[in-house]
Amino acid sequence: MLEYQLKRYEGETIMELLLQSLFYFSGFIIVWAMVGYPLSLKFIGEIYNKRELEKDYSHQPTVTVMVVAHNEEKVILDKMNKILDLDYPIDKINFLVSSDNSTDKTNEIVRQFIGEHKERNIRLYEVQSRKGKTNAQNEAQKTVTTEYLVLTDANSIMDKNSIKELMAAFTSNDIAYVSGRLKIINQDVSNISNSEASYWDSDMVAREVEGRVQTITAGNGAIYACRNSDYFDFNPIQCHDSAMPLYYGLQGKRAICNHDAIAYEKAGEVIEDEFKRKVRMNRMILKQILPDLRILNIFKYKWFSYFYFGHRTCRYLLWISHLIVFMTNGFLISQSWFYGSTFAFQVLFYLLAMLKLITQVDNKALNMIYYYCVTVVAQWGGVITILTRKARPFWEKAESTR
Repeated sequence: MLEYQLKRYEGETIMELLLQSLFYFSGFIIVWAMVGYPLSLKFIGEIYNKRELEKDYSHQPTVTVMVVAHNEEKVILDKMNKILDLDYPIDKINFLVSSDNSTDKTNEIVRQFIGEHKERNIRLYEVQSRKGKTNAQNEAQKTVTTEYLVLTDANSIMDKNSIKELMAAFTSNDIAYVSGRLKIINQDVSNISNSEASYWDSDMVAREVEGRVQTITAGNGAIYACRNSDYFDFNPIQCHDSAMPLYYGLQGKRAICNHDAIAYEKAGEVIEDEFKRKVRMNRMILKQILPDLRILNIFKYKWFSYFYFGHRTCRYLLWISHLIVFMTNGFLISQSWFYGSTFAFQVLFYLLAMLKLITQVDNKALNMIYYYCVTVVAQWGGVITILTRKARPFWEKAESTR
């Protein structure tokens, strides 16, 4: 009987230690991703405060501006007019619209625009089979002959100096990728667009430090550039935002940001649009947690290893970390007041998100809690699409962003 009780006690102790380990490890992932890593970047930024982004405005190579579009008849004409206003030598800039099997009037509008501006070098590349944005970029890039390639979305409006700024940042051969800054123009329209704008503003701060120190871990599809010779054909299920900086970083090259190269865009104004966008963004989340074991080699990749773990790996683990923290906390709640307090905090946090969902009250704190919870749930959506093999390289655009 005594031996049985000892074995039972040992088993309960081991189980308790396992639950505690899972609780603290998952809790660390959450806290580090959302608080610890951003704070560490402030400290790192102070250490490297004398290292500034170098620019060479005399660097004006030949450039092709590629616009990717699928059924963008509502915005494509405005986009074409705006890119012709870009302040860059006319003889060094080409324009290329890669239409991803558009079935509306997008191609017709672009052809007419080309006919009305024969003095400019504008081309339309028609993708015959819709396989998504990355495939459309891959196909169209093979027709590019300029030294550099600038990629942008159909619904993004580029600042007139954006090309000069992007090119000025390519000051050395080890810089393979330059991302610009996305500014949300409908920030005040709804609490959803406001929360998205706040997210981008905080993320831009992190990227500025990462790029200044060594390399960023992700870009944005609104505005970025690379050497045409450095372009790589990624799998269509991947997106350049996450794949390109990682690819160049593992090659020992740098992906940086120049936030003086600006593009303006609308964020989703309703939660349905923003949720769908985030699910789409997470269609590769399982592979992005640790896409290449080489990242762990901190002796070779230095700050890049640290940046990727804090900015990407930890964030891509939020979906499972929150579940594990909640479940283990429930089992440990009777162990001490600490576990009771942390469980109560979690319940309150999720109840506040539910309160926002039900009442739609406009409160800044509630908006951020709700937006954060939607982000985590969207990660679960991405995981489910992967496990059910429903992840697709293309998607239906959010009309509120047009």
